[in-house]
Amino acid sequence: MSTPPFSRRAFLKATAVAVPVATIPLHDLRAKGLEDVHLQHYQPVFFSAPEWQFILAACDRLIPAEGKGPGALETNVPVFIDQQLKGGLGDDIYLQGPHNVAAPKTLGFQLPYAPQDVYRRGIALVQQAATARHGQPFHRLSSADQDALLTALQKDTIDFTALGESSLKASQFFSQLLGDTKNGYLADPMYGGNKDMKAWVAIGFPGARAQYIEWVDQHNVPYPLGPVSVSGKRA
Repeated sequence: MSTPPFSRRAFLKATAVAVPVATIPLHDLRAKGLEDVHLQHYQPVFFSAPEWQFILAACDRLIPAEGKGPGALETNVPVFIDQQLKGGLGDDIYLQGPHNVAAPKTLGFQLPYAPQDVYRRGIALVQQAATARHGQPFHRLSSADQDALLTALQKDTIDFTALGESSLKASQFFSQLLGDTKNGYLADPMYGGNKDMKAWVAIGFPGARAQYIEWVDQHNVPYPLGPVSVSGKRA
């Protein structure tokens, strides 16, 4: 979080290879009207009110509304995360032991917790750390202090074991949060995030268009048409 600033496009490309704590397909959720919901009017269905305040603040720092391209809040990323967790994200994960928290990522999921528990425990632990360091919860901190805490999570310099959690590392919670934030930013709007396909517009992604025959032989020519969602809406 303390590295020099760079473009939104570069951030998304650079982090695309990062593996979240659980590599899980999107839950097949297509709630009616989810594409048109406004974040300020949305009532979370999974997160409690304090947890929701954390999610809003954390997503805003992971993909802030700065420079080119929309931020996470402009694209309803928190709505996506909330809907995925309520909808059954990770229901098919094998949670029985043995678990090895030091195992390489190639060995797969190594936690006794479903994603829902990762969030519940992770948020509570971050709030403990925020209160211990700054005397107030994460969402009330300055942007600089929020970035510092997120960096500490990423680098495991916040010791979850010292806070009473022996099975979940700070970096694992950060990876889950970052991965879900990116998924929500770039997913089809039917999942709740990427509102109005703003992220697709920003990176030049055409979305779910089904006709490219006339472009097969056109090389190094910018594609002129805007994105289309799975539901058929156009940006």
